[in-house]
Amino acid sequence: MGKRNSQRKNAAMLDFDDDDSASSSSTVPSENMQVSGAEEVQPDKEALLDQSLDALYEKRGSTRENALSAIIEAFNSNLQNEFVEKKFVTLLHQCVNSIKRGSAREISLASHAVGLLALTTGPGDKAQEILEESVLPISQALKSRHETSKISSLLECLAIITFVGGNELEETEKSMQMIWQVVHPKLGSNVVATKPSPAIITTVVSAWSFLLTTMDGRTLDPKNWQESISYFSSLLDKEDRSVRIAAGEALALIFEIGNLEKFSGEAKGPKDSSGHEGNKTREFAHIQGLRAKIVNQVRSLSVEAGGKGSAKKDLNSQRNSFRDILEFLEDGYSPETSMKIGGESLRTTTWCQLIQLNFLKHFLGGGFVKHMQENEFLHEVFGFNPKKKHSSETDPRVSSIEKRLYKSPNSVLNKARTQLLNKQRMISRDKNTGHYAVGFGGEEALEVA
Repeated sequence: MGKRNSQRKNAAMLDFDDDDSASSSSTVPSENMQVSGAEEVQPDKEALLDQSLDALYEKRGSTRENALSAIIEAFNSNLQNEFVEKKFVTLLHQCVNSIKRGSAREISLASHAVGLLALTTGPGDKAQEILEESVLPISQALKSRHETSKISSLLECLAIITFVGGNELEETEKSMQMIWQVVHPKLGSNVVATKPSPAIITTVVSAWSFLLTTMDGRTLDPKNWQESISYFSSLLDKEDRSVRIAAGEALALIFEIGNLEKFSGEAKGPKDSSGHEGNKTREFAHIQGLRAKIVNQVRSLSVEAGGKGSAKKDLNSQRNSFRDILEFLEDGYSPETSMKIGGESLRTTTWCQLIQLNFLKHFLGGGFVKHMQENEFLHEVFGFNPKKKHSSETDPRVSSIEKRLYKSPNSVLNKARTQLLNKQRMISRDKNTGHYAVGFGGEEALEVA
């Protein structure tokens, strides 16, 4: 009973209550607890993290899984800036080893831990190292199409580490291609096509859309994405509601970016007597036809009646989502959302912001509020300024390392990402009473970072 009580105490110290997390039922292995005679010594949070990090070297897979669970809980319940400053390399390399050699559950947990590590460090050299070290192991792990939870965790991790650490257009497009190939694999002699589950399709579309929010639509390579809008349109006809909603939001984002022609492909056929002008006319007609088809699909889903055994909550969620999408496609108005965090309102006014918010909220689970209150990178992403409980300059509880992190903007955000996010907020502020022109590229296209 003594060891069990010790485990419960240490789990309670982590103050974690996210029921959706894969780590919610695990604690630190009992062999790592410090016991002195009949009296148990309860380690502080830093010691608990150190013990969990040491446990990642153990041969027993279940021991590593429990350690990863404890690390996830700790990173959710508090921003581990000081721990990351000291142990970043060790934690990253051990998590990458787990992705390479672990069970499906260990891979899922390690992937989530790597994503949390990236969000904690914020953009900079560490985030770039995370991306460089993790992309290949993630790519290799994605090739084994078995457990849905493992594939979904790998996809979410890839999206997060690219969002934080990807500074070049090529890096982001490479990750988007890796995500895309999970549902559209490049078949070879040793590759067998497998039908992805609805849960995996939903994660693919959500992760792909999340990264698209960081892209300038004018720089996208149309050859890479010409099949995407037709694919998303086909997903609107699927039975799974999560798939439909993810596809609908991806289409709304594409329309918001305003480069529909880059995602729909060019009209096929030989040039007629009018040459280039004839091609442009056919292309415009092709795009208009696609747009009309999508609007009709969205309209139907916004008023869909419930089928047999249909969950009312899911049906209402779908109707609400597609009413928002329909209003945007027909009138150009994006949904505006607001939530209170620590007495301050976190607002979104574009599909870009809403997709980013929903993805990060899902990924962080029970740690979302804590990160939104204290994570300066997320403050920059959403232009959110929470009330500060204390000053890092005067509070004795704040370490010298944390003070350095607060003082040095380059340790949190690099210049390229800052400019990108500032541009996104500027677009939101300059929005004319919430109205967006949904164009087809060129000067009419709305640029959303």
